[in-house]
Amino acid sequence: MINKLYKRIHNKYSTLFKFIFFIRYLFGIFFISIILFLSIPHFFDLEKKDQVIKKHLFESYGFKLNSYKSIKYNSFPLPNLEINNADLSFERNSLFINVANFKIYPKLISIYNYEDFKINKVVINKNKISLSDAELKFFFNHIYNLSNKIKFKNLNLNINKKKKHLIDFKKINFSNYGYKKNIVTGKLFNKKFKISISDNYDKINFILYKTGITSEVNLNKVKKLNSISGIFKAKLLKSNLKFNFDYDKKKIKIYNSYFRNKDLSFRNKSTIVYNPFFNLSSNFKIENINFKLLKKININDILNSKDLIKKINTTNNIDFKSKKFSKNIIDDFNLNISLAYGRLTFSKKITIQENLINCRGNINLLQEYPILYFECSLNSKDKKKLLKEFSIKYKNKNEPLNVHVEGNINILSNKINFNKIDMNNNYKATKEDLDYFKKLFETILFDKDFIKIFNFNKIKEFILEIS
Repeated sequence: MINKLYKRIHNKYSTLFKFIFFIRYLFGIFFISIILFLSIPHFFDLEKKDQVIKKHLFESYGFKLNSYKSIKYNSFPLPNLEINNADLSFERNSLFINVANFKIYPKLISIYNYEDFKINKVVINKNKISLSDAELKFFFNHIYNLSNKIKFKNLNLNINKKKKHLIDFKKINFSNYGYKKNIVTGKLFNKKFKISISDNYDKINFILYKTGITSEVNLNKVKKLNSISGIFKAKLLKSNLKFNFDYDKKKIKIYNSYFRNKDLSFRNKSTIVYNPFFNLSSNFKIENINFKLLKKININDILNSKDLIKKINTTNNIDFKSKKFSKNIIDDFNLNISLAYGRLTFSKKITIQENLINCRGNINLLQEYPILYFECSLNSKDKKKLLKEFSIKYKNKNEPLNVHVEGNINILSNKINFNKIDMNNNYKATKEDLDYFKKLFETILFDKDFIKIFNFNKIKEFILEIS
């Protein structure tokens, strides 16, 4: 019974079985052909073809292959030419890249036809680039303007300015094609980061993981050559920052700027000129401030940065107006600061319940022991109201108080000298009086450091002692 069934099936489907058995030979021939097609190039002397490879690498990517240690052919996972220990440079630029390994993936037909050699994509692996801040713009413009496929893996990027190190980016991965197109990942300050760039390059998002730092840049359409404008937004820990900017070859303008956290909020407008010389001018309008922040300022750290201070050329205007019903003793505050070649000059106005304090002075921050020279005046129509702000009782009403003081402060050695003290045009301090005020000031106000001079309780104690 079984034999009859087998014969019936064999007679009926013999043609099908013969076709299947024939197909297996075709698959075998096809598989062997592919193996041979992919394997034969292993026997080619690729170094004799390097001029063709160099030519098409330059034409397709603008890269000059200056030298290399070895070049070999790999069949898998895709046919590619692997070049090791190569030095690349860019078209019309002296920028060089040292590459431990990079692979050229040619189109399949190009494996045998080098006369019509065409590159499908390039993968640059384990490379190190050292750029100046000026070269950085050229590098990114060159890469982002490429229409051909390119991928960077494990790129270490060092940024320098006038041969001085600025910042390092490590293990950068980037591709201008595929599902990770225009996504940059790597490490900054030993923290992982991610940069996402839109296809039109008009939106950039940045995340520095495990730091609470994120930012977003939205670029406007370019109206002028070599000019960029847009909006910058950032979260820095528990702080928010947003501003508009206009950038060109000579300067960057920042406006509609707003910074806010629980201790400080302000609006800002700045112009930073960096060509031909660096200059910064800013206007700050402080909306809210926790004056305890002043206690965190370390004067010694600032003065120890003399190399940085030498390079800063800036003018700043700072305005503060206290909100109604706030506990701030100061109603209005205005400060103008100018810093050039280490010399700082200032002028400030403080209003406390219609009582006006004016100060001006200067200091050379580059000196080993900087001396602050000052001239201050206090004008009050009602001494009683002024002292009330410091919780000090006074009997007489509508009694004017006009004080003029000149002197200097050694901010590191905690010393002060009064050269002149006048009051109400009927009192002029004698030398003994000046020495007395000096002693009280250094004992009460200047017992710790310069910032602690502005402590409310200390000021109150000093006023009580001289009253």
